[in-house]
This record gives sequence, structure tokens and C-alpha cells, in this order.
Amino acid sequence: MPKTMPRSLALLVAACALLAGCHAGDPPPPAPRTVLVQEASSAPLSSGIYTGEIRARHEVDLAFRVGGKIAARLVDAGAEIKAGQALARLDPNDLQLAAAASRAQLAAAESDLTTTRADRERYAGLLAKKFVSQGVFDAKDNAFNSARARLEQARAQNQISGNQAAYGTLSSEFPAIVTAVLADTGQVVSPGQAVLRVARPEEKEVAIAIPENRLAELKAAKGLQVTLWADQNIKLRGELRELSPAADPATRTYAARIRLLNPSPEVRLGMTARVMVDNNTGSSLLVPLSAVIDLGQGPLVRVVSNGKVITRPVQIAQFREDGVAITAGLQAGELVIISGAGKLVDGQEVQPKLSTPPARQR
Repeated sequence: MPKTMPRSLALLVAACALLAGCHAGDPPPPAPRTVLVQEASSAPLSSGIYTGEIRARHEVDLAFRVGGKIAARLVDAGAEIKAGQALARLDPNDLQLAAAASRAQLAAAESDLTTTRADRERYAGLLAKKFVSQGVFDAKDNAFNSARARLEQARAQNQISGNQAAYGTLSSEFPAIVTAVLADTGQVVSPGQAVLRVARPEEKEVAIAIPENRLAELKAAKGLQVTLWADQNIKLRGELRELSPAADPATRTYAARIRLLNPSPEVRLGMTARVMVDNNTGSSLLVPLSAVIDLGQGPLVRVVSNGKVITRPVQIAQFREDGVAITAGLQAGELVIISGAGKLVDGQEVQPKLSTPPARQR
């Protein structure tokens, strides 16, 4: 046998050793796929959910009783005002001149009455002594009566002018919140033209719009539950106070007002609110709309249990604005896959990542 191995045989042996080293261990398994999940939460079934706005029951447009040029506006939108607080003022020059003219007319009427009274008393003495006729005395008596009437007229006109001078300052008779500014400094306004819109905050309600096919459900509702978009933990009770008898010509919906019963201080005007119609139809589990898929055999969701995907056929009660109400096939607290569930298979290992519900994303 030769003492040295041929070069070609040596290369072959080295290649085999290299290949044997490459297959010495199995390849590492792929990392589990990360999926977004959300806990299935319980929620009452409702006939409908309507989004609306927190409004005051009493909203008033404030206006000057007299016309003129606005000299100053003392509040802005959103200001909380007190009863009797000055909100705006007109240019006082014309009002003060009118009041001064009225006072001068009153003084003249008082002087005329004094003169005619003295004449009447003097002619009454002359009539008693038969120095003048009854006709002459009657003329002086009529002049006295006319002067007295003109004095009453001048007093009334003076009071009106004084009131109009006071009307140059706009104020509210009750505590309120300014919701809109409709006229500004330098603008000439006529009597009764709205300058500010204010709302009385003591009674709050939700303004919503109802489609015509849901009117019967709203009227027959056992109760109404109101939640705030700003804080889903605040749950309020409401009752139907007003329902428009005619549909809006543009939206073909009926305006409704839901009065809030004992609203908390956190409820502020202008907030977005949801009204849930409760007809005591039971409870359900609420999941996002993206969690429900249909592969041809009915609706289903996929949950994560022990790091693996499990398919759950479900029974849907209703589709709502805030998700899908499920009455069967799912347990409260289970982690439901809310994104990409259609691309997963049963038994697949995944890494769940808890997603914050939209209601609590701030």
C-alpha cells in the first residue's frame, strides 16, 4: 500500500467530514408568532346604541332690548357666568341723551302742572265770589287736568328712558355657561338680535338621532344607560324626555333628548356620550369586530390558550358600534385574537400581546 493518500481522495474525505459536521444537530425551531389579543368582556345586550352630545336642557340666546353699537364684550365662549353679571355693553351716549331729554320733559310737565294748579285754585276763588263765569273756570279746570295727564305721561316716559339706559348692559338672570358668541365689539345690533348663547348647566341631557325603524324600541325601552366616551367607567341612567314628532328633512331621523338622572360632576357640556337601549334581553360577551371571521362554516373566533391557537365557533347576537355581542361559544376573560386570525391554524404556537381596548386608549 502507498504510504501517502492520493490528493483527490484526501479532498473527498475532507468534504465528507464537513458534511457530517453540518448535519450533526437539528435546525432551531422558528420563534412563535406574536399576535394581538384582547380579553372577552361581558356587556349587556341592547336593542341599539346611539352616539350623541351632552347638552343643556335650557339654552337661551341673550340680546339687548335696545339697539346700538357694542362698545365692549366682557366674556368669551366657555365662561361660567353668575346671575346679574355684566356680559356686554352698548355705547351709552345715545341712551344717556335720551334719558336726559326725558328728564327735561318731566321737569317741564311738573312746572306746567304747578302753574295750572295755581290758576285753577285762583279761578275757583273768583267763581265763588261770582267774579268769573262757570265756563271760564271749566277751561282752567280742563287745563289743570291736561297738565296732570301730561305729567303722568312724562313720568312714564322718563321711567322707560331710565330702563332703556340700563338695558345698555347685557346680563343673565341665572347662572349659566356661555356656549357661543354671536356678535362682537364694534358691531351695530338691533333690539332682540342675539349676542350670546348661554346654557343652564343644572339639567343635562343627551341629544341623539333615532332612525324611524327604531322608534318603537326606544319608546318601549325598560331603561337607558349612558356612558361617556371620555371615561367608560362612568355609567349613568337616563330617561326619554322628548322625541320629535317629525323627521329631519336632511337625515330622515328623529331628534330625541335623553334626560340624565343624577349626573356626576365629570359630565360636562359638549362631551360625546353613548346611549344604550336596555330591553332586558340578557347579557353577552363583547369582542372587536376584527376578531370574528367566517371561513365558510359560520362565524368563529380564535383564542390563545397555553400559548397555542384554539378555534371557537360562536353565536352572534348583534353587531354594535363598539364591537360584536356573542352569546355562545366563548368564555369571559379568554384572550381573543383581534388581528390576523384568518391566517392562523389550530395548535399553532403564538406569543400573545395584550391590546388596550379603544375605550381606554387616551
